[in-house]
Amino acid sequence: MRILFTAIPEKTIFMGMVPLAWALRNAGHDVRVASQPSFAGTITQAGLTAVPVGRDSDLFRTARMEPEALEEARAGLHSPWDVTEDPTRATWDHMYAGYYDMVEKGHKPENFPMIAGLVEYARHWKPDLVIWNPLTLAGPIAAEAVGAAHARLLFGIDVFGVAREHFLRLKEQRPEGEREDPLADWLGGYARKHGGEFTESMTTGHFTIDQFPASLQTEAPGLHYERTQFIPYGGPAETPKWLWRKPERPRVGITMGLSATELFNGYAHSTQDLLDALADLDADIVATIADDEKAKLKRIPDNTRLVPYVPLHALAPTCDAIIHHAGAGTLATVSRYGVPQLSVPHHFDEPLFARRLAEQGTGLALAPRDAGGENIRAHVLRLLTEPSFRERAAALRDEIHALPSPNELVPRVEELTAAHRSTTR
Repeated sequence: MRILFTAIPEKTIFMGMVPLAWALRNAGHDVRVASQPSFAGTITQAGLTAVPVGRDSDLFRTARMEPEALEEARAGLHSPWDVTEDPTRATWDHMYAGYYDMVEKGHKPENFPMIAGLVEYARHWKPDLVIWNPLTLAGPIAAEAVGAAHARLLFGIDVFGVAREHFLRLKEQRPEGEREDPLADWLGGYARKHGGEFTESMTTGHFTIDQFPASLQTEAPGLHYERTQFIPYGGPAETPKWLWRKPERPRVGITMGLSATELFNGYAHSTQDLLDALADLDADIVATIADDEKAKLKRIPDNTRLVPYVPLHALAPTCDAIIHHAGAGTLATVSRYGVPQLSVPHHFDEPLFARRLAEQGTGLALAPRDAGGENIRAHVLRLLTEPSFRERAAALRDEIHALPSPNELVPRVEELTAAHRSTTR
């Protein structure tokens, strides 16, 4: 089969797509990845074939310089996705306004630079399957234009599918003539431009590939999900020699992800306070800290090792506890190794993930406003000394390992592609 992955140029989201692309390639399928031209280097660095389409326009990097956009992102989920966290917010006015803003301020500027070029390439190459993430709606537009099957690949909690089901329920309750749908109108305009009509699958895919276990996920009851393991890929990396040796005392890892410094101008709490609070522990503290954040530190405790980056799948198995921001890739990687976790969530779906971990006893969670040094220290001591956290972390690890690997998912993807691909294309 010909399989076309497509993604807006956001590195952390793309990296979550790489293992499945490898699996499909290893099964003998022709796999290519389409994105904006400036992102081609990131794609080829992952050992995949890049297809530059459209023009460069990185909404995320533009928003990084706008304080209002930063504060909105840091506030967590907003309409319409906030109904995943609080279903009582699912009112027509709230959700309609949310979808309108999401289309105008998000989907349009994120996807417009790619749509024409992606459709042009799809007509040339004629993929059997298009795999897209929930922010890359250029994907279903191109797939529908050429009659290809298409699937969403989730990069976190399915706030998109859950919100859409709430909206459709409210829309059905509206009087005829008062059922405006900003997302359907926008996608439908492109569908008609390219010879088709809007179908609801353009919002959520013919099927959805979910990389997270059921205990961490929230699903939309009406959608078709195929679950697989999250396999860590973090880009080019080396395993340092100090990681070859087993630590002689407990090790606590600290990582707050790439987005905090690349998109949000720094961490949501004081790194200095965090390190100072752990300075007297009889433990090895390993913190992955961006160089510009390291430069802000006034002191580095004797029990602390600072590194700008280390592959998390190499660090996590050596740790007895890990402090992180509950980013999807970080959380999923740590969970694979049965390590208790302290989450200090930063934005978007991270508070939901942090709550899931705490509810199942796999870890603890603190809001950034509560993440002072003494609170951090007390929570880390609990993770290190109370056996129940490691027991529950081991149960989550086993739940993840029981899922099909990306390689094992390939036959099912082949079946679904055959079922949904147009026979008249």
